Amino acid sequence: MNSETYLLIANVAVWVVIAGYLAFIAAKGASMDRRIRQMEMLDNDK
Repeated sequence: MNSETYLLIANVAVWVVIAGYLAFIAAKGASMDRRIRQMEMLDNDK
C-alpha cells in the first residue's frame, strides 16, 4: 500500500471516531433530558 492509502484509512478512522463521539454525546443529552423531565414532574407533585 502506498502513503495515499494510509492517509485515506487514517482519514476514515478519524471521521468514524468523531461520529461515534457525537453519537455518544447525543445519547447522553437525551438521557439527561429524560432525567430533568422526571425531576420536574417530581417537583410539580409537591
